[in-house]
Amino acid sequence: MTTESPSNHQNLELQSTQELLEGINGEDQQVAHAVKAVIPAIEALVDAILPAMRKGGRLFYIGAGTSGRLGIVDASECPPTFGVDHGVVVGLMAGGDQAIRKAVEDAEDDDQLAWQDLTAHGIGPNDCLIGIAASGRTPYVIGGLKQARETGLVTGAIVCNADSKVAATAAYPIEAIVGPEFITGSTRMKAGTAQKLILNMISTSLMIQMGHVEGNKMVDMQLSNAKLIERGTAMVMESTQLQQKEAKALLLKMGSVRKAVEAYHNS
Repeated sequence: MTTESPSNHQNLELQSTQELLEGINGEDQQVAHAVKAVIPAIEALVDAILPAMRKGGRLFYIGAGTSGRLGIVDASECPPTFGVDHGVVVGLMAGGDQAIRKAVEDAEDDDQLAWQDLTAHGIGPNDCLIGIAASGRTPYVIGGLKQARETGLVTGAIVCNADSKVAATAAYPIEAIVGPEFITGSTRMKAGTAQKLILNMISTSLMIQMGHVEGNKMVDMQLSNAKLIERGTAMVMESTQLQQKEAKALLLKMGSVRKAVEAYHNS
């Protein structure tokens, strides 16, 4: 497996800080190229998911360790960024939420656990599932994908080894081969970065096509802090004839940039 291949760098403990940083950065530069190579596979998965989500379906991510945490991060960022309800994109990981900070022993080796987790969330016919596993061999992910596919759900996978069991189990596999890690086997590095980039691409392209972006602006973003209120106010000012004070007041009254601009033009 590529993810377990020996590092191209030796005697790391003898290197200076600059040497270590330059070595890590040099390896990281390969990641974007690996992701670019799989854009057709990402496109196929997004295009399969989009019709289901337009029918009210949800997107689930499952994974273990770093892969599971990355799915949770992407899912948790969709509500504040795009204004969708919590639960439209859901990240689940082996061992549950307690495993976000501390590994739960043997959880990822249970091939029945993911489907139990998904069933607890009421997974249904319009929902979609993406399994995330750098190695491509995590039983938690394989079991969840297998049962989801047998049920007729859209299934995808993000892996960093070729010809893996996880990829074979999903209908729409994405195999981002990033090469050996800087530290041998440390898939939190290049593999994790590739997975994060791909998750960004999937969720962002879905949310844009579902209408949560206008032009290039997050018109449905949640106004959860002062920075976002300031950004939203500027967007309202740009789309109306209002000055800063009036634009901010309208934004706060309506709750989103989209609603504020619509209210202005309908008044």
